[in-house]
This record gives sequence, C-alpha cells and structure tokens, in this order.
Amino acid sequence: MRKRRIFKMANIEKKTLSRKTLNKSFHHWFYGHLTAFSQEHMQTFGYLTSMLPIVEELYDNKEDQEKAMKTYTAFFNTEPQLGTVIVGITASLEEARASQGIDDGEVDDTTINGLRAGLMGPIAGIGDSLVVGTLIPVILGIALGMSSGGSPLGAIFYIIVWNLLGYFGMRFAYFKGYELGDKAVGILIGAQGKAIRKAIATIGGMVVGGVAATWVTVKTSFKLTNGSGKSYLVLQNQLDSVYPGLLTALFIVLCWWLMAKKNISPIKVMLILVVVALVGVLVGFFNPGLTY
Repeated sequence: MRKRRIFKMANIEKKTLSRKTLNKSFHHWFYGHLTAFSQEHMQTFGYLTSMLPIVEELYDNKEDQEKAMKTYTAFFNTEPQLGTVIVGITASLEEARASQGIDDGEVDDTTINGLRAGLMGPIAGIGDSLVVGTLIPVILGIALGMSSGGSPLGAIFYIIVWNLLGYFGMRFAYFKGYELGDKAVGILIGAQGKAIRKAIATIGGMVVGGVAATWVTVKTSFKLTNGSGKSYLVLQNQLDSVYPGLLTALFIVLCWWLMAKKNISPIKVMLILVVVALVGVLVGFFNPGLTY
C-alpha cells in the first residue's frame, strides 16, 4: 500500500513523494531509459515510464494524471547516466505542481518542459565528456591491462565496476536532483559545475596517461651498421638514453591531437595508425617480431 505524507500549509496540501515511489521511478529510468528508442522520440518514452509512478501517487484523479503525463510527451534526449539528475529534478517539480494544484500556481507544463529542454543539451555535453570521454576509457584501460595473456579478469572487472558505478552514480544523481529541485541547475551549469568538470577531466587525463605509459609500448628497430654488419647506431637505445618511452608518448599525443583538435573519429585514427605501422615495417623502422 502506498503511503503519502500530506502537510496542510495555508490551506494548501503539500504532497510529498514516498521513498518507495522515488525508488520505483529511478529503477524505471535505470532499466528503461532507452525504452522504445527511435530517431524520432529517442528517450521520450523512457522518461514517460519513469514519471508514471510519480504521477500515479501524486494525483488521484485520472484526468489530472493524464494531463500531467502529457507534459512528458515532449521530445527528450540526453546523456542517460548524468541525465538521471533531470528526472530527479522534474520529480521534485511535479511534486510542487501537485501541491499547488495542477492548474494553479507557478509550476506548470511550460516551467517543467522549459527546464527539461534547457538542461538536456548541457547535461549531454557534460555527461559525454565525463562518462563517455573519461570514465569509460579509464575503466577500459585498466580492464585491458588485466586482460594480458588472454585473462578473463579484465572483462569481469569491467562488467562489475561499470555496472556498480553506473547504478550507484545514477541513483545518487536522481535523489540529489530530487533533493535540490530547480536549484540543481546552477550547480550543474554554473561556475561550481565548471570547476568540478575541470577537476574530473584533469584526474581522468592523468589516469589515462598512467595506463598508456604502463600498457602501450612503441619501439623502433631502426639501426645503422658498418661494412662488417656491426651496429654503430641503435636508434631506440639513443632515444631511451634521452627520454625513455618517447615514441610511446609521441604516438599518444598524436592520437589525442587528431581526435581532440582535428575532430577525426577514433576509427579513422586507428586506420591511420595501421597505415603508419605498415609503412614503418616496410621501411624497417618497426619490427613486429614475426618470423616466416
């Protein structure tokens, strides 16, 4: 049986959502944010599904429920992990609308949809940078290192860590959005949010650099020999004496420059590296160590 706390303040019933309903709404989003996904609607139906238990608890009248749900039929699409905070914020706004009366007061369809539309773009950009561009590569880098020699530990590590971080991170974002309501807007896209994003990106870059230095190795086999076939210049030894891992660092910086500055897709960058490796082997700059 659902429980609802109701406070009477100045002849207005202040409705408060139960924890059970909030949990149900969150799980609907966590498991179903891509429900009936299409290029036309994208995450709209997933959003509708997550708001359904909210509306059902706040409104007893079917007409009010229908009117409230129509608010969330507007197009919606964002980065789903960090975007959970938007669902939490709108749950708080819907609670406020139900308390004042669905047709009365300051919180209406325009208020909710305006906030959703205003947040989904910035949140998508922030989430893509933090989650897709930083967190996932870091976890994958660690997992790849654990997979050396064909070990399944890397895959197991990634599945467990990603799902735990995803679940509890999204849960935190949902309830923090519900707690802060529209105050979360300033935190997410204001100066404080910018500082947090910069700090996370810096830490993520450091971790990626450390993983790359540990698990990525680029060496050259180029050397010069005299008439008797004895090597008098081994380029790799000279490079190591000046800057160990210089070629590895150069290749990593090259990949970053191509993707970040030239906006070349990762697939094209990998193709470029394949061509560079092939040409390098043909001219004797790289030695794959293969024997035939």
